[in-house]
Amino acid sequence: MKNRKSAYLVLDDGRIFEGEAWAKEGETFGEAVFATGMTGYQETLTDPSYFRQVVVMTAPHIGNTGMNTVDEESRRIWVSGFVVRDPSRISSNWRSERDLESELTESGVVGISGIDTRALTRHLRDCGAMRVGIFSGEGLSREEMIRRVRKSPEMVGANLVTEVSIDTKYLVPAVGVKKATVAALDLGIKGATPRLMSERGIEVHVFPFNATFDELSAVRPDGIFLSNGPGDPSTMQSTVELVREILQREIPVFGICFGHQIFGRALGFETYKLRFGHRGINQPVLDKASGKVEITAHNHGFAVRAPTEGIFDTVFGRGRVSHINLNDQVVEGLELLDRPGFSVQYHPEAAAGPHDAAYLFDRFLHLMEGQR
Repeated sequence: MKNRKSAYLVLDDGRIFEGEAWAKEGETFGEAVFATGMTGYQETLTDPSYFRQVVVMTAPHIGNTGMNTVDEESRRIWVSGFVVRDPSRISSNWRSERDLESELTESGVVGISGIDTRALTRHLRDCGAMRVGIFSGEGLSREEMIRRVRKSPEMVGANLVTEVSIDTKYLVPAVGVKKATVAALDLGIKGATPRLMSERGIEVHVFPFNATFDELSAVRPDGIFLSNGPGDPSTMQSTVELVREILQREIPVFGICFGHQIFGRALGFETYKLRFGHRGINQPVLDKASGKVEITAHNHGFAVRAPTEGIFDTVFGRGRVSHINLNDQVVEGLELLDRPGFSVQYHPEAAAGPHDAAYLFDRFLHLMEGQR
């Protein structure tokens, strides 16, 4: 049995949870958020949308299926810290290649275990997401730990896309007969997203976040995809202007998560910080057109402020809110009626998660085919 040192999770409102050092020892800072999935921790860890966040897993037992190369959603682990109640002592799955704690340690991720994650989650739900620090291996006073947490950066106003996006573009070929070409802006894209498009016969050219309209146009795209990603969408004005230029040219646009927020700002709406955000694989969303309720995968702390009833006017013609969250009525989808563009706040690739929203990739393909 490994002899573990004491560790402390310190919130910027002064509340402290004591547990055991787990994964890398040291200190780390970020935004404290909770994820409600009972599975999919590997996809969570490798999702760039979680950059600079300390993720609290609400499921108590984490790590029993280990880690493998196939389920990685990007080139590295992005979380700033990882919080679990009861880490598995063994990895027992036929696909497992390595254990979770070793992977976190090698990636330099500071973790903490043995705390009451239910109490912590209730606290974040009641008080909102906030700055947090994890401390182990150093005898700091309570006052000094709180002081360090309060000096750490906040998520509001954070431009993080520059740190997670790729440097050079790459191609994901269409599977089978090629039906369309898409230029995807990597704002923190997950690997499952271009893969699911390619399975539908879409050739996907993935570009860095700062690609110009001319660079995107060079691949003669039938549509533009705006990916998920971390940070505050209000910092992405150049990307907002790019989307406006694309919409002026009537090129089909599909945005998800952070890309949905960029799309909303391009239409002229504000974005705002949610109290504790939506994270996990069990969020109920209503498709207003069909009345169908979808169970969806989310990871976002910001949302678009738009009228949820009726038709609204934009510089690109009429639009409407297409989806809403049934837990809190947050806008979950936008749709233009006079231009080929739509977006959703959640993850249709759902890695991990349910496949209720996968049809949105088919909808994007139909929109591109119709625009021709």
